[in-house]
Amino acid sequence: MALGLPPLNFKPQCSSTSTFSSSSSTNYRPAVILPGLGNNTGDYKKLEFTLQEYGVPTVVAKVSRIDWLRNAAGLVDPNYWKGTLRPRPVLDWYLKRVDDAVQEAKELAQGGKLSVIGHSAGGWLARVYMEEFGLSHISLLLTLGTPHLPPPKGLPGVIDQTRGLLYYVQQHCKKAVYTPELKYVCIAGRYLQGARFVNDSKVAVESMATIDDDQQVSDVAVVKNKTDSTPVSTTFQARFVGQGYKQVCGEADVWGDGVVPEVSAHLEGALNISLDGVYHSPVGSDDVSRPWYGSPAVVEQWIHHLLN
Repeated sequence: MALGLPPLNFKPQCSSTSTFSSSSSTNYRPAVILPGLGNNTGDYKKLEFTLQEYGVPTVVAKVSRIDWLRNAAGLVDPNYWKGTLRPRPVLDWYLKRVDDAVQEAKELAQGGKLSVIGHSAGGWLARVYMEEFGLSHISLLLTLGTPHLPPPKGLPGVIDQTRGLLYYVQQHCKKAVYTPELKYVCIAGRYLQGARFVNDSKVAVESMATIDDDQQVSDVAVVKNKTDSTPVSTTFQARFVGQGYKQVCGEADVWGDGVVPEVSAHLEGALNISLDGVYHSPVGSDDVSRPWYGSPAVVEQWIHHLLN
């Protein structure tokens, strides 16, 4: 990404890194970027610069890859093994980093509101933060490839990888809204359609119905019959990715960003958007052949939500 350095750099505090463009004639509300599981602050540097190019003051919560090992503390909690784990205290370290970044952004806002951008797990962790720390200073939650919904219960071969955390979020965090005071915008990528391990060539368009009383999955398109000319490598990739999708939403043959299924990245009550050809992570992405949510051409499709 050929982006120049911002005209003015604020010296980052211990909790975050931030940039601000003094050349912008319009003062947009600051944005706080929350890293996804396994990502670190540096993964979002290019996105930070891209937002700065639009005149959006930006703070990235400071997280290192090794920090995620702190989550292993949950292994000693009996609720982990029961699948009823709660975000606190196991994720207090992350919520503290979020709060540090928010406090820095509030100084830039000078009494105004903030936008929060949550990538992947950072999106549902933002909802936990808003529930625990308050949301009066936040006017927009924009999530990028966030697995908002817990997997359906009782399906063979499907294990809740969050060990209950997403069920907690679904039950205890406020529902998504899209109002003048607070907007939820959930963006999903359609980079690759998954496939089942068996009988994929016979799969046609299907609809996924209600799983249980609390979980309803919306309809998504599935690729129709594959032909003999389909490369073996593509089929294997689709089947491999499909198994990952299945762990998240209970279905393998759905569209997604290569990690999170499209249907899991949307929330009832939010403004839900799907973008074709968008990959999940900044790690392994290519702004040309494999763009992710933070690639300049993709940001162009959602930046207006930050500039309102």
